Amino acid sequence: MPKASEIKKNNTIIFDGKTCIVRDIERSVPQGRAGGSIYRMRMYDVVTGQKFDETFKDSDMLDYADLIRRPAMFSYMDGDEFVFMDKEDYTPYHLNKDSVGDDALFFNEETDGIQVIIVSEVPVALDMPMSVELQVEETDPSIKGASATSRTKPAKLTTGLVVQVPEYISTGEWIKINTEERKFQSRGDKH
Repeated sequence: MPKASEIKKNNTIIFDGKTCIVRDIERSVPQGRAGGSIYRMRMYDVVTGQKFDETFKDSDMLDYADLIRRPAMFSYMDGDEFVFMDKEDYTPYHLNKDSVGDDALFFNEETDGIQVIIVSEVPVALDMPMSVELQVEETDPSIKGASATSRTKPAKLTTGLVVQVPEYISTGEWIKINTEERKFQSRGDKH
C-alpha cells in the first residue's frame, strides 16, 4: 500500500470503492502546520468517467488498482474515439476523447512507447513515454548561427501542440518533447 506521497500521475488507485486514474497532482506545504505536505489529486473514475478532486495528507495510505499495461500504437480516429492497436496481438483498443485528454497532443501514427492501461478488461487511459518525437509544422524561419542557449520562439507541431523551441529549429524538423513538462528537449532522430 503506497502513501499518498508515492502516487504518481497516471497511477490507478482504489478510492471510495471506485477504480480511479490520477490525472494530475498538486503538492502544497501549508504554512504553520506541523507535519507534511498536502497532495491534491485530480482523478477520474474509469467506469463512469466522472472527474473529481481529492486531497490527501502525505502519510495517507492508498491502494493501487489491478491493471494491465499493453504496448500500443495510435491507429486512427473513429468519431470521438481514438483507436489504438496492440503491438503484440493487434487487439484494437477504443478510448474516448475524455480518457485521452491532453495526451492527444503528444502522439501520431509514428509515436513509439505508448501503453494502453486496461482495468477489468476495459481500456481506460494511456501511459505516455517520458519523451516523444514530433514534427514542427510551423515556426518562424531559423536563424543561421543561432546557438543552443539563445532565445526561443513558438513552434506549432503537427499534433496541434505549441512549444517554445530554440531559434535554430525550422519548419519540418523532428524534435523531442518532454511529455510531463511539455517542453522542447532536443532535435529528434527522425529526418
